[in-house]
Amino acid sequence: MTETALAPGQRASADVRNGSQKQASEAGIRFAEAALEAHKRRGLQLAVRARWIAMPVIGVFIIFLNPSWNVLYYHAILALLCLNGWFIGRAGKIGRSKLELFLIFLDLLIMTFALIVPNPFDSRGLPLPLQYRFDNFQYFFVILAAGTMAYSWRTVIAIGTWTAAMWLGALGVAWWVTDPVPGLSDAVNAALGFNPDLMEFFDPNSFIVKLRVQEAVVFVLVAVTLGFSVRRFNGLLMSNASLERERANLSRYFSPNVVDQLSQNDEPLKQVRSENVAVLFIDIVGFTRLSAEQDPHDVIDLLREFHGRMEREVFRHHGTLDKYLGDGLMATFGTPVAGEQDATNALACAQAMQASLAKWNTERARRGLPEIRAGIGIHYGEALLGDIGANRLEYAVLGMAVNIASRLEKLTRPLEARIAVSEALADQVRAERAGADLLEGAARHPGQEVRGLDTPMTVLAWG
Repeated sequence: MTETALAPGQRASADVRNGSQKQASEAGIRFAEAALEAHKRRGLQLAVRARWIAMPVIGVFIIFLNPSWNVLYYHAILALLCLNGWFIGRAGKIGRSKLELFLIFLDLLIMTFALIVPNPFDSRGLPLPLQYRFDNFQYFFVILAAGTMAYSWRTVIAIGTWTAAMWLGALGVAWWVTDPVPGLSDAVNAALGFNPDLMEFFDPNSFIVKLRVQEAVVFVLVAVTLGFSVRRFNGLLMSNASLERERANLSRYFSPNVVDQLSQNDEPLKQVRSENVAVLFIDIVGFTRLSAEQDPHDVIDLLREFHGRMEREVFRHHGTLDKYLGDGLMATFGTPVAGEQDATNALACAQAMQASLAKWNTERARRGLPEIRAGIGIHYGEALLGDIGANRLEYAVLGMAVNIASRLEKLTRPLEARIAVSEALADQVRAERAGADLLEGAARHPGQEVRGLDTPMTVLAWG
């Protein structure tokens, strides 16, 4: 089999692609790790809170089971478990943490000790095997359930196996060191000797090993099941983190309403159609002269600040950022889905843009920087909407409405205005009945020649 050789240029291009893919993969991993870190941190907080709720509930419940002063011993154990849970919450992190694992192991060791070793303040002197008859093993499920909120699937399974090992290990030690209480087994044998299983069950000296093993096996099975459920959940979390990253990346280039539409539709946004929309153009006045007097890096910084401020107003007023145009931008209102106040939103956006510029100029004046002025043109009318392109789609707004809005922006210079809008837009604002006050202070300029139109039009302008 022969191997096709790549030309140097092809190899360089392939290296660039591979490098870009590697960077994207590393960025995705970092994003997912950050999501997991945040998830675990919230999970640990929930686990600690759940423990601080569960332990007092158990403390009250054991008073109901054994209303005597010796239960204070178990209350001290519960307080110790709450304290250890707090330490676990502080030590928890993504990845391997020996301290966290040690504290979890200590947690289970404290539980095992408390459930198996008789209460030293209990004067009843019950046989040790009876400690296993009180069904205290079920309290381990509280620790296991809380663990699913915060730990990895491996740690959840480890909790199950460690618990089973401790429980059975303690059983072996107890069986080895415990001497049967004389007379009890003989009495039970005399009464129930006809049924060996029944005799073993009621014998106070019997550990009923089969049931103890059953408890441990069932606990491990539950832990394994929960562990794989946690693993599946983490997979869903990683997938969701990836989707959120993609959505965040889309939001850098598209307005939120377009991102919403893209995320909800598998098909292109919609078929090509005609729709009445409001189109806004904004452009810095005298940018060529301004940029010639500044360092190129300062010009880029200026444009970034300008675009950032204007973009925020577009999104705040439910608009769509169609494109950046060097020292300006084009925005549409009523795309990709028409709203009830598109014209009003467009005019309110224009006035908010000028207010933002005024605030920015105040800051610039304090630093001795020149004033930034911008002209805004808005028109409301029919436009052609739809996706253009083959593999890489672009949502486009085309038609005379776009051209008129662009021409209106240019008219702000001879009219010495900050905002110029068509009478069609003003009529639509009045029809929407939500922002008629926005039209106050406008000067009417009838008979304005607009390139591309056969007849002059009336323009409303704000100086």
